[in-house]
Amino acid sequence: MLDTTYFGALVGRVANRIGGAKFTLNGIHYKLVANDGNNTLHGGAKGFGDVVWKVKKHKSEGQTPHIVFTYHSFDGEQGFPGDVRVIVTYALIGNNQLSVKMKAKALNKPTPVNLAQHAYWNLGGHNSGDILSNVVQIYGSQITPVDSHLIPTGKFAAVKGTPYDFLEPHPIKTTINKLANGYDINYVLDGHHKFKPAAMVHDEKSGRVLELSTNAPGLQFYTGNFVKNLKGKGGFVYQQHAALCLETQAFPDSVNHPNFPSTILNPGKSYKHYMLFKFSIK
Repeated sequence: MLDTTYFGALVGRVANRIGGAKFTLNGIHYKLVANDGNNTLHGGAKGFGDVVWKVKKHKSEGQTPHIVFTYHSFDGEQGFPGDVRVIVTYALIGNNQLSVKMKAKALNKPTPVNLAQHAYWNLGGHNSGDILSNVVQIYGSQITPVDSHLIPTGKFAAVKGTPYDFLEPHPIKTTINKLANGYDINYVLDGHHKFKPAAMVHDEKSGRVLELSTNAPGLQFYTGNFVKNLKGKGGFVYQQHAALCLETQAFPDSVNHPNFPSTILNPGKSYKHYMLFKFSIK
C-alpha cells in the first residue's frame, strides 16, 4: 500500500495537483496516472516519493554532514514524457541549518518538472499534540485560489484581510476555524525569482523557531488536514493537525495555466530548487 501522507518524502515528477490528470505540450496530449480522484497528485500513484533512490555519496562526520540521492525517471513514467535525471542533496550546515538542493535535467524530451520536499513539522515535538498554537508568518501577498477539488482556477487573490493572511505572524488557531478543514493552499511568494524568506514558524511553548528560505515561486501551506489515526514515532498516534507542511514549489497545475510561471524543462536545461531551514530559540 502506497503512502498517501507523503511523510518526509521528496515528491515529483510534478508536485501538487495536475487537473484532470492531463496536459498538452507542443501539440501532444499527455494522459497521466490519476491518483487523487480524476487528478494527479505528487507525480501519480507511484511518484518520486514511492520509488527507491540511489545514494551517490554521504558524509556523516566533520563539517557539513550531507547525503546525495539520485534517481532516473524514465520516459512514460506515470504518463510523463522524457527521461529526467534528478540529484538531491541534504546537508547540515553551521548555525543549526538544513539545506536541501534539488536539481534535475531533462535528457531527451520537454517535460514538466516541479519537485517539493514534503516534511511535516511540529516544533513542540512529535507527541506534543496539534500545531494550532504555532505562530506562523508567510511572506506571500497572494494565493492561487482553488476549486472544490483543490485545482487552481488560474486566478490570483490577495490575502490581506482574509483567513489566508499570514503577512503578520499569528497563531494558526485564530483563523483556521474560518476554513472547512484547514489550510491547503499555494502562496505566491513575494519577489519569487530570488532566494528569499518564505515562512516562519514559532512554537512559543518550547521557544523553537523555524525560518524557511527558497528560490521557488510558491509555497504550499498544509496543516495536516487529512492525517488521522496514523501510528508514528514511538507508537504515538497522529491525528488531524498533528504537524504542518511548508512545501516550496512552482504553482500547482502550472502546466495547464499559461499565466503561471512555466514548469517545462527542455532537454539540456537544468532545474534548480533550493530550500534552507534555519532553527533557533526565541
